[in-house]
Amino acid sequence: QNKRHMGDTKHFCPVTLKENFVLCPGQQEHAAKYKEKIYYFSTPEYRDKFLKNPEEYVAHNEPLQAPPLRVCLLGIHGAGKSTCARQIADKLGIFHIQFEEYLQELILPKTKTKVGPSLDEDHEDDYKIPEELEDFPQTMTKTQTEKSKQEVELTDEEKAIKANLMDNTELPPEILDKIVPEWWKKEPFRSTGFILDGFPRSPDEAKYLSERGLCPDVAVYIQVEESDILGRFFPPCLKKWQDRRRKKKEYKKKLKDLKAKKRV
Repeated sequence: QNKRHMGDTKHFCPVTLKENFVLCPGQQEHAAKYKEKIYYFSTPEYRDKFLKNPEEYVAHNEPLQAPPLRVCLLGIHGAGKSTCARQIADKLGIFHIQFEEYLQELILPKTKTKVGPSLDEDHEDDYKIPEELEDFPQTMTKTQTEKSKQEVELTDEEKAIKANLMDNTELPPEILDKIVPEWWKKEPFRSTGFILDGFPRSPDEAKYLSERGLCPDVAVYIQVEESDILGRFFPPCLKKWQDRRRKKKEYKKKLKDLKAKKRV
């Protein structure tokens, strides 16, 4: 194969490059020859499309323009993906897209707070003062607040995103179709490039990218020792636990004082 006289796009599909601005490797079995040069195509349909009008897909006066860099950065939670991604994005002048943060932003208008196992917060009900110990006006205000919270309902799409953030339930392709392709196909990402932090996270998501022809130029997996993860996560988790403990003690003291006041 080294002796083959390849076309302008080498082993990448010229039709995918022209129409989707993506470098997608072509298959040797889907090859065609034009002007003594060999071109590989990602699908037989693209090969037939090329042969109908090859001049549309080859270089003329200057080389074909290559798309900007697209990187997928992978690794377990706490591996330092976001820190590395921010530095790389700044250095190369490309966008940094943090996949989980992007999902959070999609449902934030409804949930009001971020969701997820690592963001598990105390619920208001955990520290709710019983009605018999409260003043009546305060009770009314709380009841109205709770009612307004209950009125906000999530759509099926938002429920699927929330389940993904809470329980790591995989997002169906129809929801991914509304999120992922625009980073390859729409401006300003299309002409600038990006580093996608935390996607794909499973073989099915990688297969999804492959089936949609959304090829990253580079995929990097960050490996990290368990001791490093522990060193990063333990101090903030300990502080969070201490804050909760202090809050619980204050709540119990407040209840005790209110009960004593009511007895008097």
